Amino acid sequence: MNLKIHAFPNSPRGFKVLAAANYLELDYEFQFVDLGKGDQKKPEFLALNPNGRMPVLEEEGFVLWEPNAILQYLASKKPETGMLPGNARGHADVTRWMFWDASHWDPTCAIFIFEHVVKAFLKMGAPDAAEVTKGEQRFHQFAPVLESQLKAHKFVSGDQPTVADFSLASPLYYAEQAKLPLTPYAAIPRWYKDMSSLPAWKETLGLILPAAA
Repeated sequence: MNLKIHAFPNSPRGFKVLAAANYLELDYEFQFVDLGKGDQKKPEFLALNPNGRMPVLEEEGFVLWEPNAILQYLASKKPETGMLPGNARGHADVTRWMFWDASHWDPTCAIFIFEHVVKAFLKMGAPDAAEVTKGEQRFHQFAPVLESQLKAHKFVSGDQPTVADFSLASPLYYAEQAKLPLTPYAAIPRWYKDMSSLPAWKETLGLILPAAA
């Protein structure tokens, strides 16, 4: 097996890569990275990613980090799936939403996940009310952008899932636990229900450590 994915499935950034690999039915070796035990700080991991962050992909001497870059690389292996459109405009549209995710959506959702999930898991104390308020302001700034897109399309970039959907949907498996303020929105939960019904999504959920699920 030449393809190896180093990831912590409890993290949305690790989850998205594993879920996409499963959806694409790729043959890969899963290397569990236990963030709680500091695996990401070990010399052998830092040799792969000096940023000390997962996920990381390895394939025949090629090492790739940054989850959305990994998603696009994985999708390129199965162009027939449409997970990464081959035409220039379709490709650019999917990439645009993945950039938007990295710049706005992921950091916003991460506030809620850290304050309500990670702190409880690591016994770091109560949520910081100021941080939660900042998260709410950001969420209601950016969620309408995604909501509007999903009112017009079944998936983020059209009628079938792409890597943009896997990227953007990954934090939502923590929606209840993280107290994401989704009440004003209808299209986002509808879309996430469609994503979470995918067999590959359910398969990847099975990798999450029960203590943080």
